[in-house]
Amino acid sequence: MKWLRRCAAAFRFLTILPLPGSFGATEEDLAGSPLFFPVVGLVLGLIAGACAWVLWRLVPPPVAAVLLTFILFSFSGALHLDGLADSADGLFSARSRERILVIMRDSRIGAMGVIALVMVLALKISALSVLSRDEAVRAALLIPISGRCAIVVMMALLPYVRPEGGLGTLFYSRNVKPAALGGLLLLFVAGFLVMGLPGLLVAGAAMAAVAFFALFCRLKIGGATGDTLGAACELAEAFMVLALAALAGGLF
Repeated sequence: MKWLRRCAAAFRFLTILPLPGSFGATEEDLAGSPLFFPVVGLVLGLIAGACAWVLWRLVPPPVAAVLLTFILFSFSGALHLDGLADSADGLFSARSRERILVIMRDSRIGAMGVIALVMVLALKISALSVLSRDEAVRAALLIPISGRCAIVVMMALLPYVRPEGGLGTLFYSRNVKPAALGGLLLLFVAGFLVMGLPGLLVAGAAMAAVAFFALFCRLKIGGATGDTLGAACELAEAFMVLALAALAGGLF
């Protein structure tokens, strides 16, 4: 029952999927939920894959790409896009570490946040639009897994840096490293099963982007915040789609 509550907590936090009552809503459940973040990605990937199969049959690929991108960020209520915007505003502000953390907590969006949102969404849409129906289905299956895997990988690589605490402190526990290892295993196995060896390459591209972003965050603020975890999710998804588009174009 404990594992089921933690799984429910992961779905409550990462998605807008309705769950009955208050099952999985305690702080203890949330603290153990990172183990199930990649599982959330797998479930969302199955839903997104079905949506992609339908969309690429009904409308032209550019329109289908816009609709699929909307579906993907709607799963989380745009939670991770919000983190991306806040991270961009802070990390590219050329301010001190303390000031960066203050900027990232500000609910108002700045110029860098808008630019980051436009760039990432445009990259996803344009890359998805060049894929065939079968390629789009495979992409939709893998994209959510890579994003949720990125969150736990970032947590395993970086300490939480807000001294006053925050929502992110709930998720930093002894479960983080097993969650990251399990997430990586799920991502690479799923990539291989769906695409063969090229699936390992696109999964590696997504996680390489997360590793570079983690290094950047360590240099700028010394660790991670809830916003940078959301940004890592979006960046992993964007780089996976980019790698898939490059693969479709015959780059490798």
